[in-house]
Amino acid sequence: MKSPFAKGLFDGIPIALGYLSVSFGFGILAVRSGLTTLASVMISASNLTSAGQAAGIGIIAAGGSYLEMALTQLVINLRYGLMSISLSQKLDGTFNTPRRLIAAYGITDEIFAVASAQKGLITARYMYGLISVSTFGWCLGTFLGASAGALLPSSLTNAMGIVLYAMFIAIVVPPAKKSRGVLAVAGVAAFCSMVFRYLLPQVGGGFAIILSAIIAAVAGALAFPAAGEEGERA
Repeated sequence: MKSPFAKGLFDGIPIALGYLSVSFGFGILAVRSGLTTLASVMISASNLTSAGQAAGIGIIAAGGSYLEMALTQLVINLRYGLMSISLSQKLDGTFNTPRRLIAAYGITDEIFAVASAQKGLITARYMYGLISVSTFGWCLGTFLGASAGALLPSSLTNAMGIVLYAMFIAIVVPPAKKSRGVLAVAGVAAFCSMVFRYLLPQVGGGFAIILSAIIAAVAGALAFPAAGEEGERA
């Protein structure tokens, strides 16, 4: 019988493999934006959030302010707080405050999904195993991507840098095909982003992301309130 830590490691291998390819694209993007390989890996080691890291790199490259960075990360990563609250109901009695803080560091969409699907209560050792192997895959992919970005010709790295954006598309398309609300919100966000990009370039990249997300979320909540409630009942 596997120990909780070993089971966490085993369950996290698919996540690590997926992170390896996605973070490879982030590493290339980071180096292309002027960061060193070490800085790129340190960002991945301290921030397990693909969307947040990609947005942060954009703000760094544009010379954005700390306020832009803070607000952008708050908006993009707010969902992790909700995931942590939900997952806290499955933690066993061994989780004291330090252990909860360690587990909170590693909450991502994929880790949350795998941990939530476990039967019964979750031990701290299981979460450590799950988070450890997933974080390793994320950091290793970043290192490989950043190293490749520093060595390979720009024509090749430009093509490979699309991996991160392809992941975002892959996340949005399946739910958008099933829900008009999701499709509408994604469309409004994309439209707002283009408006800020081409018509209001004086608005910083970080604030553009924040405003686009808020406008799209409010529009979706007003236009499709009943659809959201029906989806929850289902």
